[in-house]
Amino acid sequence: MDILDDVLDTLDLKGALYFRTDFSGAWSVTVPVLPCAARFHLVVQGQCTVTLPNKEPWVLSPGDLILIPRGQTHILSDTPVETAPPLETVLDQVGYDGNGFLKVGDGDANASTQLICGHFTFRQKADHAMLRAMPETLLTTSSMRAKNPWLDDILRLISRHMLSDKSGLEASVRRLSEVMFIELMRIGIESGEQGGIQPALRGFQDPQIGRALAIIHKELSDPWTVNSLAHEVGMSRSSFAEKFAELMGQGPMSYLSDWRLQKALALLETGTENVQQVATQTGYRSPAAFTRAFATKFGETPTHYRKSMT
Repeated sequence: MDILDDVLDTLDLKGALYFRTDFSGAWSVTVPVLPCAARFHLVVQGQCTVTLPNKEPWVLSPGDLILIPRGQTHILSDTPVETAPPLETVLDQVGYDGNGFLKVGDGDANASTQLICGHFTFRQKADHAMLRAMPETLLTTSSMRAKNPWLDDILRLISRHMLSDKSGLEASVRRLSEVMFIELMRIGIESGEQGGIQPALRGFQDPQIGRALAIIHKELSDPWTVNSLAHEVGMSRSSFAEKFAELMGQGPMSYLSDWRLQKALALLETGTENVQQVATQTGYRSPAAFTRAFATKFGETPTHYRKSMT
């Protein structure tokens, strides 16, 4: 089992493109907060400055991609600014209806900045060490793309589709954007701090801890303990627990418990299993134990959560 695929499928990763832009002249816009989401901006033409609250601005050139994993508010502008009108105000002013380019400014095509902007959403209450370890921003430059041909190909396809006048491309672009996010995560995990992902995810690459993670994700319903997991990967109990916590940012039993509950959320939302079946599939000895753990973590019972999803 591919751990990253399992994580993103369970957290219900979905891509959505909300506009492509053509900004010219002096321009700026404040992008609002979007909870449980990660935003991205890909520069196709021109230059764009991205400013997060209390942070130094990023200046993006053609081919650069910035990912803002936690959906924070930020400013897009032609040059660094401290304030900018809200996105909704800009959309109203230009009468943008969601189709074609969002055009702002004097319309000088030679001096315009063209962006492809979108976001990724996750299931409400989605949580994982990978999400917690992501930085406030993750920048991929054109030179970094050259070192990762697969990601570069995806971004080129997204750009071609989004700048095309052909209809019916929205679904394919949305799926391409999801693959793009997965590739960004792979690059970050494989390159460690150089890729912008905090070193808490070094466990994915560690032979022993990576093996333990694979076991947890593949055999979630088994009655794992620190001792049994340590035995599976050929380590002592204490060494395994210490190394797991160091590399993943939480202990093995905490990770196991959190992941069982994330799987339970997915089953309750999309599956047909009853609470007892969900409890069994996620490794709980009884529905009562499952209900207690679920209510403690999420503040409501599994039954109430399922009803709220219908």
